[in-house]
Amino acid sequence: MDTAKTGFTGIHGRMGATRIVMTGEGPAFHILGNHQGTADPNSVKDHTWEKERFPLIQGIEIHGQNPKADGIHLHRTMQTTVQNVLIRQCRHGIRLYERNRNFLLANSHIYDGHETGVFFDNCNLHQVIIVGNHISYCKKAGIYQHNGDVHNIQITGNDIEYNSGADAPSGDILLEIPDEGVVSEYTIASNTIQATLEAAGSNIWIRGRESEGVFAVRAINITGNVLGSRNENLVIEYGNRVTVTGNTIYGGTERNLRLDHCHNMVVGSNTINSRPSGYPADTSDGVLLKDCVGLNLNSNVLIDHKAGSETSGGAVTLERCSDCRISQNQILDSKHRGIHLIDSSACVLSDNSIRGGEKKESYQAGIEVSGGSAQNLVQNNLVSQGIHGGILVPEGTGQVQGNMPG
Repeated sequence: MDTAKTGFTGIHGRMGATRIVMTGEGPAFHILGNHQGTADPNSVKDHTWEKERFPLIQGIEIHGQNPKADGIHLHRTMQTTVQNVLIRQCRHGIRLYERNRNFLLANSHIYDGHETGVFFDNCNLHQVIIVGNHISYCKKAGIYQHNGDVHNIQITGNDIEYNSGADAPSGDILLEIPDEGVVSEYTIASNTIQATLEAAGSNIWIRGRESEGVFAVRAINITGNVLGSRNENLVIEYGNRVTVTGNTIYGGTERNLRLDHCHNMVVGSNTINSRPSGYPADTSDGVLLKDCVGLNLNSNVLIDHKAGSETSGGAVTLERCSDCRISQNQILDSKHRGIHLIDSSACVLSDNSIRGGEKKESYQAGIEVSGGSAQNLVQNNLVSQGIHGGILVPEGTGQVQGNMPG
């Protein structure tokens, strides 16, 4: 449907009783516009308002019966709205490419996809709202950005679950820019995002790239979600100005949270736990910060983490980090250590409550500092004793003051 030629268009099913069966390759519906501006009203040309604006799709089911069948493709559209639809067994449920603006997806089901639910495919894209949907059982990702210049995305109030099974990296929400592009101004709030313990990948996986440093992944808020049951629950690589607050994070087969080469981030007031004891599955759980600068990990509750080993690592592990603050956390029932600071400098470990797990034979210490510089500060913590003591800070790696045995 080329709106630049035919004018306004919409697809309206009969109260959900309308089924479209796609037996061929490609999209069941392909909507084209010719919008080449931004969301700024001054950049929208008359032809968009007079012929192309606001394509509306509602009240239908799209059923893919070809491995390469897609649901909906959007190209250069303005204000496309998809609501009350069911898309299932398609390669891509909804694919946006090249350029789109002000896209809205609401109250819909994207289910059992061969690859992705919602796909931002190398797209210049701003102003998107994804609200109140079920997006589940897609092999690559529930929501997927690959490259592209993407800003101002709100993902809120959705159930995004069991999106796994692809050979390549996968996630319930997967945002990656391996070649070029930006992941910017995302709000991921009040969603349930879960998978299975054997699923590779992460519930939320945001992947920048080394060539751009931390500037291509920026200004992201992850708040009030339930993230659980996957190899990793939240992974951010090369991120900057990210806030992770008020989430319930649990059941990471390998770990709960991994931040790699990230700058200027806050991780606060989350519960980061293993699965309940009634579940037989074993998870390691834990938080790993690698090559990070300027992070604040504060006021979290971390319980029953098995990450690390007798020689290295713990519930919270920092490797080659600087100017980070770990403060006012409750770190309880860790298997090996509460906090392990490795080859890091100018870090502050302050006002934490750290108690070891029931298996005392494996609990090495509450806090351990290895390598790094004398600029590290360990103060005012309540720390239980491990096999080698409560706080292990070799001479020359930091200053210790005001701590109490727990």
